[in-house]
Amino acid sequence: MSTVFTKIINGEIPGRFVYRDNEVVAFLTIEPVAPGHTLIVPVEEVDRWTDAAPELWSHMNEVALMVGNAVVEAFNAPRAGYLIAGFEVPHAHIHVFPAHDMSGYNLANVDRNPSAESLDEAASKLRAAIGTDEHGELVR
Repeated sequence: MSTVFTKIINGEIPGRFVYRDNEVVAFLTIEPVAPGHTLIVPVEEVDRWTDAAPELWSHMNEVALMVGNAVVEAFNAPRAGYLIAGFEVPHAHIHVFPAHDMSGYNLANVDRNPSAESLDEAASKLRAAIGTDEHGELVR
């Protein structure tokens, strides 16, 4: 059975993509700890990050670095937060978010009801910083 992330990747459920290639996607979470909170997810369904092939894990981290630089730029954050949890969805993913303090590292602090407008605005800012279109594909 497909994970919710696979359904987002396949377009069965809407997602706000900020990056996409054949192996890895990045899209905004619907429950952010801060505006711009992005998930870096392999296209392949891999349950635990420790199960990912080394090449895939390396590529996920390259994308996380790119997104991290974009969240710092787009949201004027002093740091980019990076977190791996993985209990809520059995599909490996990295959380990257603008970090102004340590509160973002506690996923109990998520906004459970962000407005669609705030999510759309955050996605637009990140796409502009990364150089991608509304599908997450590079345009530069």
